Amino acid sequence: MGPVHEAAATYRAAGHDLVVVAGRNYGAGSSRDWAAKAQALLGVRAVIAESFERIHRNNLIGMGVLPLEFEEGDTASAHAFTGEEEFTFDGLADLCVGTNPVALSLVRPDAPRATVRLRLRLHSRQELAYLRHGGILPYVMASRYPPPSTAGDCWGGATTRRAPSSCRARCPS
Repeated sequence: MGPVHEAAATYRAAGHDLVVVAGRNYGAGSSRDWAAKAQALLGVRAVIAESFERIHRNNLIGMGVLPLEFEEGDTASAHAFTGEEEFTFDGLADLCVGTNPVALSLVRPDAPRATVRLRLRLHSRQELAYLRHGGILPYVMASRYPPPSTAGDCWGGATTRRAPSSCRARCPS
């Protein structure tokens, strides 16, 4: 398809969000903050990995990108991803601080639908707030300049990054 930015532009023009599937210790190395920024700017909305480098995971959340992990013992290679899959995530509406179960519904050409169990770890209310707003910058802007209506502040679709107000959940204190 060509350079990554051209492929990302093609998917964006078609209205598709991007998902990265990776192995262990995803994001290790230098320039982790720029790596997270670049992914968000390319249209990556979620990264599914076996594990994350701690700082990069935080940077992904700061950019509004979901750092999803395979369940213990599961790997990317076990699912033989080809890049032709369509992903649907279930369980993002009721996020709370802690470990959140997320179900990935996987649709492949000429194959039955499959479900993969994932988890999203949120270590603080601040991380939860960043994801609900689509990253640090939208969070700060919403805090400083609240919109006329605050309905629906959960991580949502590609265009608005907001879901309907029915997705709101009360998290235990």
